[in-house]
Amino acid sequence: MRHCRGGIGYRYPVSSGSGYDAYEGASELLRALSAPIRLAIVSELAAGERCVHELVEKLGVAQPLVSQHLRVLRGAGVVRGSRRGREIAYTLVDEHVAHIVADAVSHAGEGS
Repeated sequence: MRHCRGGIGYRYPVSSGSGYDAYEGASELLRALSAPIRLAIVSELAAGERCVHELVEKLGVAQPLVSQHLRVLRGAGVVRGSRRGREIAYTLVDEHVAHIVADAVSHAGEGS
């Protein structure tokens, strides 16, 4: 693998060969994060474990909507749930995703 120098000081990996598996995986992750409410859920979970009702209260959206978006994030391997009594507590599978979201939100705010 060689690196191509980006215009702002980053080094981007350039794949040698036709294997784009990592790019396809990254594309799936970004697709799972493409809804604003999912970004907000990831941001909330970056602070720690949350149950659905806690996310509903914090985000101010309906419970079925939060559950639907958690299902997408779970399917993408971004969050996992563990039973806590009668509730399911959700956590991030990998803290890297929280950093991606925080950087994206920060970058979007720079233009404002």
